[in-house]
Amino acid sequence: MSESLSGRVAVVTGAASGIGAATARLLAGRGARVALLARREERLEALAAEITGAGGTALAVPVDVTDAAALAVAADRVAALGTVDLLVAGAGTMLTAPFELGRTEQWQRMIDTNLTGLVHTIHVFEPQLARAARSGGPADVFTVSSIAAQISAPNFALYCATKAAVSHLSRNLRTEFGPRGIRVTALEPGVVETELMDHLDDPSAQAWLDGLRRSIEVLTDADIAGIVAHAAALPRHVNLSQIVVLPTAQV
Repeated sequence: MSESLSGRVAVVTGAASGIGAATARLLAGRGARVALLARREERLEALAAEITGAGGTALAVPVDVTDAAALAVAADRVAALGTVDLLVAGAGTMLTAPFELGRTEQWQRMIDTNLTGLVHTIHVFEPQLARAARSGGPADVFTVSSIAAQISAPNFALYCATKAAVSHLSRNLRTEFGPRGIRVTALEPGVVETELMDHLDDPSAQAWLDGLRRSIEVLTDADIAGIVAHAAALPRHVNLSQIVVLPTAQV
C-alpha cells in the first residue's frame, strides 16, 4: 500500500515543537499541504521555511487554540491551501504537582489547552472535514491523548484526567463522525522525548520521568509522526480508532 499523502490538506496544532512539529514535517514529506498552528510564531516560520526548502508546502498560522474566535480566523487562512481533510490536534501541556498544593492556575491551563482547546479545534475544522468526506475522499481527526488516560499516577491527577477526557471524547465523536465518513483516531503514547518534559516543576514527577529516560529507550516524536502518517494513508473505510504505543520496555 502506498503511504503517499499527495493531495491531502493537513492542519497540525502544537506544530511549534515535539510531536506536532515532527508530524508536520513527515506529512509534508509525504506530499500533504500542511498548515502549522501554534502560539510561537518564530518557530512556526522556521519550520515552514524548512518544509518549503525541502520541496514541501507549509503555511505558518500563529494562534492560541484556547481562543475560539482566533481559531475561526485561522481556519479561514488555512483555506488558502484547500479543503482540510486531515487534522492532527497535537496542542497540549503537561504540568504536575501534588493535588494538595491546589495549583488552580496549572489545572485551568491544562483543562483549557488539552480539552477545551481541542474541542474548539475540532469544531472549527469539522465543516471542512465533512466536505472532504462528502466528496468521497478520506477525512481524519487525530487527537493526541496519552497512556495517562488509562493509568493512575501520583502528582499527575489533572493531567491524567484531561487525557482521559480526550480519549473518551474521541470515542464518542466517532459515533457522530464515523457514519459521515470522518475517521477519528485517539493516539495514546507512553513516554515520548519532547520538550513537555522540560515544563515539569514537581521534583518527584521529574525524578520518575528522568529515571525512565535513563533506564529504557523511550519513544521519539518521529515515532508518533510515523504512526499518524501510516494511519492517514489507510483506505478510507479503515479506521484505527485507538492507538496505544509504548516504548517496548515501558511497563
